[in-house]
Amino acid sequence: MTDGESFLAYKNLLLFLVTAGVVVPLFMRLRISPVLGFLTAGVILGPFGLGALAQDVPWLSAISIADAEQIAGPAEFGVAFLLFMMGLELSWERLMRMHKLIFGLGLAQVVASSIILGLVAFALGQTPLSALILGSSLALSSTALVLPSLAERKKLNSAVGRTAFAVLLFQDIAVAPLLISVALLDVRNGAVGMGALYTIIPAIASLGGLVILGRLVLRPLFKLVAATSSNELFLAACLLIVVGTGLVSVASGLSMSLGAFVAGLLLAETEYRRQVEVAIQPFQGLLLGLFFVAVGARLDLTQLLDYPLPVIGSVFAIIAIKSLVLLPIALSFGLSQHLAREIALVLSPAGEFTLVLIGTAMVAGIVPASAGATAMLATTLSMFAIPLLVRVSERLSSRGASEEASLAALAPAVTDRAERVIIAGFGRVGDLVGQMLTRHKAPYLTVDNNAALVARERSRGAMIYYGDATQVELLRRCGIASARALVVTMDKPAAVEAVVAAARAERPDLVIVARARDPEHAAKLYDIGVTDAVPETMEASLQLSEALLVNIGVPAGSAIASIHEKRDEFRRLLQRPDKSGKERMGIRLSSRKWRTGRP
Repeated sequence: MTDGESFLAYKNLLLFLVTAGVVVPLFMRLRISPVLGFLTAGVILGPFGLGALAQDVPWLSAISIADAEQIAGPAEFGVAFLLFMMGLELSWERLMRMHKLIFGLGLAQVVASSIILGLVAFALGQTPLSALILGSSLALSSTALVLPSLAERKKLNSAVGRTAFAVLLFQDIAVAPLLISVALLDVRNGAVGMGALYTIIPAIASLGGLVILGRLVLRPLFKLVAATSSNELFLAACLLIVVGTGLVSVASGLSMSLGAFVAGLLLAETEYRRQVEVAIQPFQGLLLGLFFVAVGARLDLTQLLDYPLPVIGSVFAIIAIKSLVLLPIALSFGLSQHLAREIALVLSPAGEFTLVLIGTAMVAGIVPASAGATAMLATTLSMFAIPLLVRVSERLSSRGASEEASLAALAPAVTDRAERVIIAGFGRVGDLVGQMLTRHKAPYLTVDNNAALVARERSRGAMIYYGDATQVELLRRCGIASARALVVTMDKPAAVEAVVAAARAERPDLVIVARARDPEHAAKLYDIGVTDAVPETMEASLQLSEALLVNIGVPAGSAIASIHEKRDEFRRLLQRPDKSGKERMGIRLSSRKWRTGRP
């Protein structure tokens, strides 16, 4: 790499980091979607913004993107990482639960929208072949913009979020055959190239190979990496899986995002799922931001100014036609009117794969340059409208149990985030706590950072995940927002304190019971906000006392009552905020306070 190329790469990286660190927080402060912040930054910094002025004002080249293709490659990973995360959230079982939405509603939406939009393009003077490709391309929506916009509004796990994801997933699956169709119809290289049909065979073989290899390799690979207890190696393994499967998918003629999605589905069935989510999340956010900047950089403002009516008219036509097509289809599948209206608006703009398909068709000579350029510009502008349409749809549609009820037959809600007890640490103490919860039919979920223990318990059917419970993001992924209680049984005092502090900051009302090393440690945990701390030394003394009293002839009821009374005295002493240091902690066994429990 020459010095000039090296500087160019660093300059684009610096521009993106400035955008992420300055522009997005500004938009969030103004209560505007960060997605719009990235898109706007792309327009301003791109080749049709400051990049166009750099020819007359040379110093602007240092703060502008001269060519959107310079960041297109890394930006594509943003969509791949997003689909990988969605695959982690699904698993094969959940995918089958949603098959009516994916292969029913999704298929109907793509076919109907393609036909109507294709007929409109044909009526406007396009050839049948060009109209077919334009209609199929514009029928797709933006996974990379719709899902983050719904997540920002906390609607991703709602009825509209699950429905939108199902339709978008089918669209992503449809991208591969659409791209293959464009290759078959390569006008530039001659008539319909039937030889390109052979590209389907390696594509299908590659997808099957990814599934088989993933089932054989992924769990042993992560078990080996997790055994090193190295966060860096674990992160490297996560990145290897996403990037590797994406590139293999691309080399086979499929989309990068589809390969990453399959990898996510395979990992969703393993005990490493939650920790993988935590490791990948920051990269997904940054790379998606880069993707949005790349989309904004492609917006040709000069063409918009030269042909305002055709471009703006195309934008409104795309949104209106797709909304009117999807609305009755959604109603015919049994969705409520509110949900159908909301999903129709959210999925009405075109998407990132629209740009890919139309661009490929233009290179192949199928779509004329002028029509293709207008369609791509209209697509980009419609994508800008997605955050606004999400908000509008939310205001127009009311949320309620009727939406969930109408969706239940098509895609039963996943119960993985039900009101469970979370156990942090599953050694001997955590295992016993789990046994008692099972005896009383209280569901629980466990997290532990011992890879061998997690693998063993997972094989026995326990709902246990590998991960570091001191990370608040992992607790969120395990459903702490709806958890009934948190039990911390880890044997390292510092780790126990970190988990309690993180959980209390996340849920002020959560019941937290923690294992303490001694009274001093218990007092510290009460300061942090634990509901109940159980000191090991104190409990051992109480249990010994109870056994002794019973064995020397004290009635069992009286002995147990006195032990409970003493335990309550110790608890009140440790919880007293008006005492400090050894006065409150009761460390010395010879002190009057420890013997009597009185200050």
